[in-house]
Amino acid sequence: MSITGTLIVQLIVFLILVGFTMKFVWPPIAAALDARAQKIADGLAAADKAKSELSVANKRVEEELAKSRNEAAVRLAEAERRGQALIEEAKAKATEEGGKIIAAAKAEAEQQAVKAREALREQVAALAVKGAEQILRKEVNAGVHADLLGRLKTEL
Repeated sequence: MSITGTLIVQLIVFLILVGFTMKFVWPPIAAALDARAQKIADGLAAADKAKSELSVANKRVEEELAKSRNEAAVRLAEAERRGQALIEEAKAKATEEGGKIIAAAKAEAEQQAVKAREALREQVAALAVKGAEQILRKEVNAGVHADLLGRLKTEL
């Protein structure tokens, strides 16, 4: 065989190989490459969609956080205001109770003063009677002189 014959045979074998490859090997490889490219494109589209959804979700979360912070601030202010109102109410009640206790103490002191005056009057009357008895050197009968002793108590 000559080089030209070998070259022609190799050219024919090469063309058969190219034809076989184009018919049986290349379509599955091209389909696999196309499927891979489609999966990559779908993955990128899904990533973009997820990124946009994440952005929207982050905005929504920020809005909710801001809303929650505002509500917490409002509730805190309300609780503070209510606490101050309760403190003022407690102060008013304490002042009122203090006034009642002072009034009761004054009334009790007045009653004790009246009782002490009465006891003192009785003691002074008894001393006056004893003194008069000793001056007169005779016994004064309290039952007989009750009217006189009553007037003496009221004068004292």
